[in-house]
Amino acid sequence: MSLDPALREFLDRLADIGRPSPFDQTPQQVRETYSLIGALGLRPQDPPSAQDRLIPGPAGDIPVRLYRPDVAGPLPVVVFFHGGGWSIGSIDTHEPLCEQFAVQVPAVVVSVDYRLAPEHPYPAALEDCLAATAWASAHAPDLGGDPGRLAVAGDSAGGNLAAVVCLKARDTGGPPIAFQLLLYPATDLVTSYPSYVENGQGYFLTLEDLEWFARNYAPDDKYREPDVSPLFAERISGLPPALIVTAGFDPLRDQGEAYAQRLREGGVRAASLHYPSMTHAFLQLDQVVPAAHDAVQKTAATLREELSPMESVPAESISSLSQSI
Repeated sequence: MSLDPALREFLDRLADIGRPSPFDQTPQQVRETYSLIGALGLRPQDPPSAQDRLIPGPAGDIPVRLYRPDVAGPLPVVVFFHGGGWSIGSIDTHEPLCEQFAVQVPAVVVSVDYRLAPEHPYPAALEDCLAATAWASAHAPDLGGDPGRLAVAGDSAGGNLAAVVCLKARDTGGPPIAFQLLLYPATDLVTSYPSYVENGQGYFLTLEDLEWFARNYAPDDKYREPDVSPLFAERISGLPPALIVTAGFDPLRDQGEAYAQRLREGGVRAASLHYPSMTHAFLQLDQVVPAAHDAVQKTAATLREELSPMESVPAESISSLSQSI
């Protein structure tokens, strides 16, 4: 499968502009460049209401942005953790995607502005995400949501955080999580995969980026710990059902697929949705890459089905999604 033509054109434009090494910039400079990605997402015609709030966290207040569509509730609640290698990204960069989920599911979406590395290294981001998930569960009725239909979701580093939040919730008695949506997640900071070699340069996310992110986030003696690399969790059973989305030209492709396989081997109902012509972060680019909108719609539809108010959801509802697009 070749790279999507619209995505190829976008990457060629980026190459023409030139891109400095993250190691030659301050974290703030990298964040300012990445902040432009928020303008590349397709926004819904009827956007949901949005409200910025501060909620209690382990080291002070955590900023969150609450999205709620104009739909009678109670609605499912989706707690969203943005990507950006635990070092960049924000609730602003992922606003179009959160708006789409809020409208298409429909759901109350709680987007979390967790603390960023290197100023706040591991476990700061994880602690904030755990606190935000617990807060969303406890306050769901106040938000017009149903605490019994709570999902966590995230892309890249946010997918890592969502996966670890599920592990921690299982092991500490809650809050109850009904579903996890992991978009091209980072699940293993240790292993070298074939997709690193195939896609480590020229496809938006580079191996140099991955090294910079990992160094910022945690010391290398922590990389094998399940709270950093969930693929190393000793026990994988008892986790909520999952949908894992991967991209063919993403260096994280193989570890995302490995985590999906590990979930299935552990008895967790988990589906894989693979887009062979896409790169990392493609769901945020659906305004410039029209084919990417298919993934936004399919992931929103899966959340809608899995978080429906029915007492049970047929097992085939997500397993039938395991496919290559």
